[in-house]
Amino acid sequence: MTPTLTAKITAETIGTAMLLATVVGSGIMGETLSPSSDAIALLANSIATGAILVVLILMFGPVSGAHFNPAVTLAFLLNKKIQVPTACLYVIAQLVGAVAGVVAAHGMFDQELLQISEKIRTSEPQWLAEGIATFGLVSTILMVAIYRQEAVAYAVGLYITAAYWFTASTSFANPAVTFAREFTNTFSGIAPVSVPGFIVAQIAAAVIATYFCLWLTRQNGSDENR
Repeated sequence: MTPTLTAKITAETIGTAMLLATVVGSGIMGETLSPSSDAIALLANSIATGAILVVLILMFGPVSGAHFNPAVTLAFLLNKKIQVPTACLYVIAQLVGAVAGVVAAHGMFDQELLQISEKIRTSEPQWLAEGIATFGLVSTILMVAIYRQEAVAYAVGLYITAAYWFTASTSFANPAVTFAREFTNTFSGIAPVSVPGFIVAQIAAAVIATYFCLWLTRQNGSDENR
């Protein structure tokens, strides 16, 4: 049975909300439990985020494809796996869900529901980090989906957990996540002035990764046919 468009949009909204509730909530929890150690807070943040991604992709993948990320939706659009109207609805759902997830996290920890982050993350190294993080994420999804589709959830969760630690930006790799995290002045926040640079890097990297994967799979197909 093919999921309805309503079911797909609902899955994208709820899934993205749960992702952001985890990202922001685990950051608050980590910072609360270890106020003097950003390393421990980041460890908690990365493990929780990687774990919830596995769960959410397994849960909602059969319904909507479990994008939860405009960069991923863009990659599927460029691959002609989704139509423009549906892609637009996905992105709207992701943005709404992301903000709802931030609000939910604040509510759970008895904080002001909507805040404005003061954490500046504007620098060329961080933009480069976001480009690399997003390129890696989109490439992971597209390549694993072709050759080991049953492993996509685990590959994405492991990649994001690792990328938290090897990127200077802690791997947002998601325009919806970036947009929503400007509304939390907690461990995982990003100041509004820093948001555009991150999103430009993410979108550019998603496009590059998509065409790289298309080229790579065509080359692999050509090699196999020789």
